[in-house]
Amino acid sequence: MSETALLQNYLLVGSILFALGLTGFLIRRNLIVMFLCAEMMLQGVSLSLIAWGRYHNDWSGQMLVIFIITVAACEAGIALALVLALCRKSGSLDIVNWQNVREEGRMPYIDQEVPAEAMESEAWPTLTPAGIEPATDQQELYRSNV
Repeated sequence: MSETALLQNYLLVGSILFALGLTGFLIRRNLIVMFLCAEMMLQGVSLSLIAWGRYHNDWSGQMLVIFIITVAACEAGIALALVLALCRKSGSLDIVNWQNVREEGRMPYIDQEVPAEAMESEAWPTLTPAGIEPATDQQELYRSNV
């Protein structure tokens, strides 16, 4: 395979990764998915830089990728802090809830109304106290017949 064809294949894969990441970032509203899509876009750019570096027999593409990986690691730390802050404040990871987080005295910009979530009461099973055998259907039948 020639170097030009190899470069084209790498650039095609890099552009597909970038396009998938951009599409996911623009469409999804979950913060975790949005940060993962941003990471996918960075990986697409990294692959393209490495391909160009190999094509030109230069190490500059690989060095830029090391800086991109460093920035991605910092972004992951900041993203985790933001996700934890939003989850503690609102109990949800929906990006619409960020419109309530703003500086004091600033008017809210409402892009989309925050959906009202109905609180569902879940019926949790209960455990019997220690040392007491739980009642079964056969025992209840025996007691009713006696």
